[in-house]
Amino acid sequence: MTAAWFHCFSGIAGDMALGALIDAGAPVEEVNAILGRLPLPGWALEVEPVLRGGIGGTKVHVKVRESTVVRTAAHIQGLVAEAGLPPRVESRALAVFGSLATAEGHLHRRPPDQVHFHEVGGVDAIIDVVGTCAALEVLDVDDIFCSPVAVGLGMVRAAHGIIPNPAPAVVELLRGVPTRGVDLAVELTTPTGAALMAALARGFGPLPAMTVTTTGFGAGSRELPDRPNLTQVVLGEQARAASPSGQPQMLIEANVDDATGEVLAHTVAELLRAGAADAWITAVTGKKGRPAHVVSALCDIAVLGPVRATLVRETGTLGVRGVAMDRWPEPRSMGEVEVGDLPVRIKVGPGRVKAEFDDAARVAAETGRPLRSVLAEAEARWSVEHPAEPVDDHGLIDDHRPPEAAHDHGPSHHHDGHDHDHPHPHDHDHDHHAPPQGPDPDLPSA
Repeated sequence: MTAAWFHCFSGIAGDMALGALIDAGAPVEEVNAILGRLPLPGWALEVEPVLRGGIGGTKVHVKVRESTVVRTAAHIQGLVAEAGLPPRVESRALAVFGSLATAEGHLHRRPPDQVHFHEVGGVDAIIDVVGTCAALEVLDVDDIFCSPVAVGLGMVRAAHGIIPNPAPAVVELLRGVPTRGVDLAVELTTPTGAALMAALARGFGPLPAMTVTTTGFGAGSRELPDRPNLTQVVLGEQARAASPSGQPQMLIEANVDDATGEVLAHTVAELLRAGAADAWITAVTGKKGRPAHVVSALCDIAVLGPVRATLVRETGTLGVRGVAMDRWPEPRSMGEVEVGDLPVRIKVGPGRVKAEFDDAARVAAETGRPLRSVLAEAEARWSVEHPAEPVDDHGLIDDHRPPEAAHDHGPSHHHDGHDHDHPHPHDHDHDHHAPPQGPDPDLPSA
């Protein structure tokens, strides 16, 4: 799974997001090919390498013919829907424009589909949004994450006059998003940039766990006095998330072709004594057709050292391999019954009862009875004395049953440039328009 993390230390705008992805390796010709499907003539996408604060980045310019067309949210969504874009590009673009329409509708007290977009309804802003979604697609980005978003302060001039900075639409779009103010009277984050992150990011915070493959910077129009005017994107393969319910374990193994059965049996016993949750032998055919065995042990990472040392010591192997994995043990508990006045421990799991082999073997030896008879009687006696006893999530017998249930032997019981209605010209800082349990030899391990 490929992830993209946007680092908005100087804010974000639509053209900066697109520039960062192109700088990270999205081929301009492939982005242009997807954009060319839009029924929207009169534009050209140009890219320029620039420096901002001494850091190289890519500046995106969307050249458009002058137009006085004011588009509604419904109009723009129709343009996107009829373009025949790749499914993920279309759904992402519609989500961004939907977020913009919802924010504008809230601000201007009108239904979202009736909102009139000015700047974000311009061709350049549409290209910024759809182009960013196209670049994510050609880079095969599955998940998008974002840092806290920087915003400026003060006032900025818009087409309808002076408005607060950050713009009202930006504040509305960033509701619920980690945001921080910067002491600069500059528009750092635009509605288009805010909408891209609000609609597409599945999480906000520091760089998520990943193996980084590439990075890129998208540039704003001008230099800032105290920071590079850039938005960074970091791409990488996401680290596998451990299951919240699984126990992290190590499976270690060694191939052995010169050990007797007695040595192998002793090795398994010693591995369990060293702390392995389970250990076993698998017969294989080795090189040159030799009969061989794979000795395996599953253990908690905390006891990996002694378990691995035991495997080497007992088998004489010249190497051990291992792999990390998760283990999901079922809840279990221990009880006890008497067979012939001798104690036999019973292991109880969901839907299963099993007598401890060593105890049953001892009773068989002392009484002269067949082992299978002792095992069967111990398990049957438990089932009679403890009918359908529930096991809780911690592997303990539930002692909170109603008193009558404890004696009931009957049936089982249960318990971007501004997208708001008062746009402003693009003369700001962005050129855009928008504990493992112990050895358990009898009950199979998870």
